[in-house]
Amino acid sequence: MPEGHSVHRIARQFALHFVGKPVAVSSPQGRFAEGARMLDGHVMTDARAVGKQMFLEFEHGLWLRVHLGIYGAWDFAGDITADATIASANGRMGQTNQRGTVVGAFEDSLSSIGAPRRTRLRMAEQEKLEAPLESFPPDPVGAVRVRLLTDVTCADLRGPTACDVLGPEEVQAVIDKLGPDPLVDSPKKAEERFTETVLRKPTPIALLLMDQSVVSGIGNVYRAELLFRARLNPHTPGRDVPEELVRALWKDWSKLLKIGVRTGQMLTMDGLRGKAYEAALASRADRHWVYHRTGLPCRVCGTPILMEEIGGRKLYWCPVCQA
Repeated sequence: MPEGHSVHRIARQFALHFVGKPVAVSSPQGRFAEGARMLDGHVMTDARAVGKQMFLEFEHGLWLRVHLGIYGAWDFAGDITADATIASANGRMGQTNQRGTVVGAFEDSLSSIGAPRRTRLRMAEQEKLEAPLESFPPDPVGAVRVRLLTDVTCADLRGPTACDVLGPEEVQAVIDKLGPDPLVDSPKKAEERFTETVLRKPTPIALLLMDQSVVSGIGNVYRAELLFRARLNPHTPGRDVPEELVRALWKDWSKLLKIGVRTGQMLTMDGLRGKAYEAALASRADRHWVYHRTGLPCRVCGTPILMEEIGGRKLYWCPVCQA
Protein backbone atom coordinates (compact mmCIF):
# COMPACT_ATOMS: atom_id res chain seq x y z
CA MET A 1 0.00 0.00 0.00
CA PRO A 2 1.37 3.47 -0.85
CA GLU A 3 2.63 5.30 2.22
CA GLY A 4 2.32 9.02 2.84
CA HIS A 5 5.25 10.19 0.73
CA SER A 6 3.83 8.54 -2.41
CA VAL A 7 0.42 10.19 -2.06
CA HIS A 8 1.99 13.60 -1.51
CA ARG A 9 4.04 13.11 -4.67
CA ILE A 10 0.94 12.14 -6.65
CA ALA A 11 -0.87 15.24 -5.40
CA ARG A 12 2.12 17.28 -6.54
CA GLN A 13 1.79 15.88 -10.07
CA PHE A 14 -1.82 17.04 -10.15
CA ALA A 15 -0.83 20.45 -8.80
CA LEU A 16 1.79 20.81 -11.51
CA HIS A 17 -0.24 19.60 -14.48
CA PHE A 18 -3.98 19.83 -13.75
CA VAL A 19 -4.70 22.63 -11.29
CA GLY A 20 -5.94 25.74 -13.09
CA LYS A 21 -7.08 23.81 -16.17
CA PRO A 22 -10.47 22.49 -17.33
CA VAL A 23 -10.52 18.71 -17.00
CA ALA A 24 -12.47 16.17 -19.01
CA VAL A 25 -13.53 13.46 -16.57
CA SER A 26 -14.72 10.04 -17.71
CA SER A 27 -15.01 6.47 -16.47
CA PRO A 28 -13.81 4.07 -19.19
CA GLN A 29 -14.66 1.15 -16.91
CA GLY A 30 -18.13 2.57 -16.27
CA ARG A 31 -18.17 2.12 -12.48
CA PHE A 32 -17.67 5.84 -11.84
CA ALA A 33 -19.87 7.18 -14.64
CA GLU A 34 -22.15 9.28 -12.41
CA GLY A 35 -19.25 10.76 -10.45
CA ALA A 36 -17.43 11.55 -13.68
CA ARG A 37 -20.50 13.36 -15.00
CA MET A 38 -20.54 15.58 -11.90
CA LEU A 39 -16.91 16.68 -12.44
CA ASP A 40 -16.58 16.66 -16.23
CA GLY A 41 -15.51 19.94 -17.83
CA HIS A 42 -14.79 21.82 -14.63
CA VAL A 43 -11.50 23.51 -13.73
CA MET A 44 -9.40 21.77 -11.08
CA THR A 45 -8.57 24.30 -8.38
CA ASP A 46 -6.63 22.34 -5.76
CA ALA A 47 -4.78 19.07 -5.17
CA ARG A 48 -3.83 17.99 -1.69
CA ALA A 49 -2.83 14.89 0.25
CA VAL A 50 -3.49 14.06 3.88
CA GLY A 51 -1.76 10.88 4.88
CA LYS A 52 -2.77 8.15 2.45
CA GLN A 53 -5.78 10.05 1.07
CA MET A 54 -5.82 12.55 -1.79
CA PHE A 55 -8.37 15.25 -2.54
CA LEU A 56 -8.82 17.05 -5.88
CA GLU A 57 -11.01 20.17 -5.80
CA PHE A 58 -12.99 21.56 -8.74
CA GLU A 59 -14.29 25.08 -9.35
CA HIS A 60 -17.92 24.27 -8.55
CA GLY A 61 -17.07 23.14 -5.03
CA LEU A 62 -17.00 19.38 -5.48
CA TRP A 63 -14.00 17.21 -4.66
CA LEU A 64 -12.70 13.88 -5.93
CA ARG A 65 -11.43 11.80 -2.99
CA VAL A 66 -9.12 8.87 -3.74
CA HIS A 67 -7.61 6.26 -1.44
CA LEU A 68 -5.41 3.91 -3.45
CA GLY A 69 -5.43 1.10 -0.91
CA ILE A 70 -3.37 -1.98 -1.73
CA TYR A 71 -4.02 -2.24 -5.46
CA GLY A 72 -4.68 1.32 -6.63
CA ALA A 73 -2.42 3.29 -8.96
CA TRP A 74 -2.40 6.44 -11.07
CA ASP A 75 -0.97 6.32 -14.59
CA PHE A 76 0.05 9.73 -15.94
CA ALA A 77 0.64 10.22 -19.65
CA GLY A 78 1.39 13.06 -22.02
CA ASP A 79 3.46 16.15 -21.23
CA ILE A 80 4.39 15.24 -17.66
CA THR A 81 7.40 15.70 -15.46
CA ALA A 82 9.51 12.98 -13.88
CA ASP A 83 12.16 13.23 -11.22
CA ALA A 84 15.81 12.67 -12.03
CA THR A 85 15.75 9.87 -9.47
CA ILE A 86 13.67 7.64 -11.77
CA ALA A 87 15.07 8.73 -15.13
CA SER A 88 16.96 5.48 -15.63
CA ALA A 89 15.68 3.17 -12.91
CA ASN A 90 14.85 -0.31 -14.16
CA GLY A 91 12.14 -0.66 -11.55
CA ARG A 92 9.49 1.34 -9.77
CA MET A 93 10.67 4.25 -7.74
CA GLY A 94 9.23 4.33 -4.26
CA GLN A 95 8.63 0.62 -3.85
CA THR A 96 10.79 -1.33 -1.48
CA ASN A 97 12.02 -3.76 -4.14
CA GLN A 98 13.29 -1.35 -6.78
CA ARG A 99 15.87 -2.82 -9.11
CA GLY A 100 18.39 -1.30 -11.45
CA THR A 101 20.78 1.62 -11.35
CA VAL A 102 19.77 5.17 -10.65
CA VAL A 103 21.78 7.97 -12.18
CA GLY A 104 21.57 11.71 -12.35
CA ALA A 105 21.36 14.45 -9.77
CA PHE A 106 19.33 13.83 -6.64
CA GLU A 107 18.05 17.34 -6.10
CA ASP A 108 14.94 18.41 -4.29
CA SER A 109 11.97 17.05 -6.23
CA LEU A 110 10.35 20.32 -7.23
CA SER A 111 13.58 21.55 -8.80
CA SER A 112 14.79 18.24 -10.20
CA ILE A 113 11.69 17.59 -12.25
CA GLY A 114 12.97 19.41 -15.32
CA ALA A 115 11.04 20.03 -18.50
CA PRO A 116 7.85 18.08 -19.21
CA ARG A 117 8.22 15.10 -21.49
CA ARG A 118 5.68 13.19 -23.52
CA THR A 119 5.75 9.86 -21.75
CA ARG A 120 4.05 7.63 -19.18
CA LEU A 121 4.56 7.55 -15.43
CA ARG A 122 2.90 5.09 -13.06
CA MET A 123 2.55 6.29 -9.47
CA ALA A 124 1.40 4.07 -6.63
CA GLU A 125 3.43 2.37 -3.88
CA GLN A 126 6.18 2.71 -6.43
CA GLU A 127 6.86 4.88 -9.46
CA LYS A 128 7.82 3.65 -12.89
CA LEU A 129 8.80 5.76 -15.86
CA GLU A 130 7.66 3.97 -19.01
CA ALA A 131 8.18 4.28 -22.76
CA PRO A 132 7.45 7.55 -24.59
CA LEU A 133 3.97 7.93 -26.05
CA GLU A 134 3.32 7.39 -29.74
CA SER A 135 -0.03 9.21 -29.67
CA PHE A 136 -2.09 11.27 -27.23
CA PRO A 137 -4.32 10.61 -25.47
CA PRO A 138 -3.43 6.93 -25.11
CA ASP A 139 -6.16 4.30 -25.20
CA PRO A 140 -7.29 3.23 -21.71
CA VAL A 141 -5.52 0.06 -20.60
CA GLY A 142 -7.28 -2.28 -18.19
CA ALA A 143 -10.09 -1.36 -15.84
CA VAL A 144 -9.69 2.41 -15.65
CA ARG A 145 -12.07 3.70 -12.97
CA VAL A 146 -11.47 7.38 -13.71
CA ARG A 147 -9.72 9.25 -16.51
CA LEU A 148 -8.78 12.91 -16.01
CA LEU A 149 -7.75 14.63 -19.23
CA THR A 150 -6.43 18.08 -20.16
CA ASP A 151 -5.26 19.17 -23.57
CA VAL A 152 -1.76 17.76 -22.94
CA THR A 153 -1.91 15.48 -19.87
CA CYS A 154 -3.87 12.37 -18.93
CA ALA A 155 -4.26 10.59 -15.57
CA ASP A 156 -5.88 7.15 -15.31
CA LEU A 157 -6.92 5.64 -11.97
CA ARG A 158 -7.11 1.88 -11.48
CA GLY A 159 -8.07 -0.29 -8.52
CA PRO A 160 -8.61 2.25 -5.72
CA THR A 161 -10.08 1.34 -2.37
CA ALA A 162 -12.09 4.58 -2.37
CA CYS A 163 -13.10 6.92 -5.18
CA ASP A 164 -15.87 9.38 -4.30
CA VAL A 165 -17.25 12.78 -5.23
CA LEU A 166 -17.68 14.79 -2.01
CA GLY A 167 -18.80 18.24 -0.98
CA PRO A 168 -16.62 20.48 1.22
CA GLU A 169 -18.26 19.40 4.48
CA GLU A 170 -17.87 15.74 3.60
CA VAL A 171 -14.19 16.28 2.77
CA GLN A 172 -13.65 17.97 6.11
CA ALA A 173 -15.41 15.11 7.89
CA VAL A 174 -12.96 12.63 6.31
CA ILE A 175 -9.96 14.77 7.25
CA ASP A 176 -11.22 15.24 10.81
CA LYS A 177 -11.01 11.47 11.32
CA LEU A 178 -7.36 11.36 10.29
CA GLY A 179 -4.38 11.79 12.55
CA PRO A 180 -1.91 14.64 12.01
CA ASP A 181 0.23 14.81 8.86
CA PRO A 182 3.62 16.56 9.20
CA LEU A 183 3.27 18.13 5.75
CA VAL A 184 -0.24 19.47 6.38
CA ASP A 185 -0.73 20.38 10.01
CA SER A 186 0.86 23.01 12.24
CA PRO A 187 4.09 21.39 13.51
CA LYS A 188 3.57 22.22 17.18
CA LYS A 189 -0.13 21.38 17.26
CA ALA A 190 0.45 18.16 15.31
CA GLU A 191 3.21 17.03 17.67
CA GLU A 192 1.03 17.75 20.69
CA ARG A 193 -1.94 15.89 19.24
CA PHE A 194 0.18 12.85 18.36
CA THR A 195 1.91 12.82 21.73
CA GLU A 196 -1.29 13.17 23.75
CA THR A 197 -2.99 10.41 21.79
CA VAL A 198 -0.13 7.91 22.11
CA LEU A 199 0.41 8.55 25.83
CA ARG A 200 -3.19 7.70 26.75
CA LYS A 201 -3.37 4.43 24.78
CA PRO A 202 -2.66 0.92 26.15
CA THR A 203 -2.25 -0.28 22.54
CA PRO A 204 1.23 -1.45 21.42
CA ILE A 205 3.16 1.36 19.75
CA ALA A 206 3.59 -0.79 16.62
CA LEU A 207 -0.18 -0.76 16.13
CA LEU A 208 -0.58 2.91 17.03
CA LEU A 209 1.85 4.00 14.33
CA MET A 210 -0.25 2.18 11.72
CA ASP A 211 -3.54 3.65 13.00
CA GLN A 212 -4.42 6.46 10.58
CA SER A 213 -6.53 8.14 13.26
CA VAL A 214 -3.40 8.48 15.41
CA VAL A 215 -0.96 9.60 12.73
CA SER A 216 -1.47 9.92 8.98
CA GLY A 217 0.67 8.31 6.32
CA ILE A 218 2.75 5.68 8.11
CA GLY A 219 2.68 2.20 6.59
CA ASN A 220 4.54 -1.04 7.16
CA VAL A 221 7.94 0.17 5.98
CA TYR A 222 8.07 3.44 7.86
CA ARG A 223 6.60 1.77 10.97
CA ALA A 224 9.41 -0.79 11.21
CA GLU A 225 12.11 1.73 10.45
CA LEU A 226 10.87 4.40 12.85
CA LEU A 227 10.73 1.92 15.71
CA PHE A 228 14.24 0.67 15.02
CA ARG A 229 15.63 4.18 14.70
CA ALA A 230 14.09 4.93 18.11
CA ARG A 231 15.43 1.60 19.50
CA LEU A 232 11.89 1.03 20.75
CA ASN A 233 10.32 -2.36 21.42
CA PRO A 234 7.27 -2.54 19.12
CA HIS A 235 5.15 -4.22 21.81
CA THR A 236 5.49 -1.36 24.28
CA PRO A 237 2.07 0.12 25.14
CA GLY A 238 1.80 3.70 23.96
CA ARG A 239 1.17 4.99 27.48
CA ASP A 240 4.44 3.38 28.65
CA VAL A 241 6.64 5.06 26.05
CA PRO A 242 8.52 8.01 27.61
CA GLU A 243 7.08 11.32 26.44
CA GLU A 244 10.42 12.51 25.07
CA LEU A 245 10.62 9.35 22.95
CA VAL A 246 7.08 9.85 21.62
CA ARG A 247 8.02 13.38 20.60
CA ALA A 248 11.22 12.07 19.01
CA LEU A 249 9.15 9.58 16.99
CA TRP A 250 7.01 12.41 15.64
CA LYS A 251 10.04 14.52 14.70
CA ASP A 252 11.68 11.52 13.01
CA TRP A 253 8.50 10.76 11.04
CA SER A 254 8.42 14.36 9.86
CA LYS A 255 12.05 14.07 8.77
CA LEU A 256 11.63 10.75 6.93
CA LEU A 257 8.41 11.86 5.22
CA LYS A 258 10.12 14.94 3.81
CA ILE A 259 13.01 12.80 2.55
CA GLY A 260 10.52 10.43 0.92
CA VAL A 261 8.69 13.24 -0.86
CA ARG A 262 11.97 14.76 -1.99
CA THR A 263 13.59 11.56 -3.28
CA GLY A 264 10.63 9.32 -4.08
CA GLN A 265 12.20 6.63 -1.90
CA MET A 266 11.66 5.46 1.66
CA LEU A 267 15.24 6.20 2.65
CA THR A 268 15.59 5.45 6.35
CA MET A 269 19.35 5.08 6.85
CA ASP A 270 21.22 8.24 7.77
CA GLY A 271 24.67 9.36 6.70
CA LEU A 272 24.68 7.82 3.22
CA ARG A 273 26.99 9.57 0.77
CA GLY A 274 28.20 9.05 -2.78
CA LYS A 275 27.93 5.47 -4.03
CA ALA A 276 26.24 4.35 -0.82
CA TYR A 277 23.50 6.92 -1.39
CA GLU A 278 23.03 5.89 -5.02
CA ALA A 279 22.88 2.22 -3.97
CA ALA A 280 20.21 3.05 -1.40
CA LEU A 281 18.12 4.83 -4.01
CA ALA A 282 18.39 1.81 -6.29
CA SER A 283 17.91 -1.10 -3.89
CA ARG A 284 15.96 -1.85 -0.74
CA ALA A 285 18.82 -4.05 0.41
CA ASP A 286 20.87 -0.89 0.92
CA ARG A 287 18.06 1.37 2.09
CA HIS A 288 16.54 0.04 5.32
CA TRP A 289 17.64 -0.97 8.79
CA VAL A 290 15.20 -3.85 9.43
CA TYR A 291 12.33 -3.85 6.93
CA HIS A 292 12.15 -7.08 4.91
CA ARG A 293 15.43 -8.33 6.44
CA THR A 294 14.08 -11.42 8.22
CA GLY A 295 16.95 -13.61 9.44
CA LEU A 296 19.64 -11.24 8.23
CA PRO A 297 22.05 -9.79 10.81
CA CYS A 298 21.11 -6.49 12.41
CA ARG A 299 23.23 -3.75 10.90
CA VAL A 300 24.10 -2.59 14.43
CA CYS A 301 24.43 -5.64 16.70
CA GLY A 302 24.46 -8.62 14.30
CA THR A 303 21.43 -10.36 15.83
CA PRO A 304 19.09 -11.93 13.24
CA ILE A 305 16.13 -9.68 12.44
CA LEU A 306 12.77 -11.07 13.51
CA MET A 307 9.50 -11.00 11.56
CA GLU A 308 6.12 -11.54 13.19
CA GLU A 309 2.46 -10.82 12.49
CA ILE A 310 0.80 -8.02 14.41
CA GLY A 311 -2.54 -6.54 13.48
CA GLY A 312 -2.55 -8.62 10.31
CA ARG A 313 0.67 -7.03 9.01
CA LYS A 314 4.30 -8.11 9.06
CA LEU A 315 6.51 -6.46 11.64
CA TYR A 316 10.32 -6.47 11.38
CA TRP A 317 12.50 -5.69 14.38
CA CYS A 318 15.73 -6.43 16.22
CA PRO A 319 15.19 -8.25 19.54
CA VAL A 320 18.43 -6.86 20.96
CA CYS A 321 18.57 -3.24 19.78
CA GLN A 322 14.84 -2.90 20.47
CA ALA A 323 14.71 -5.00 23.63
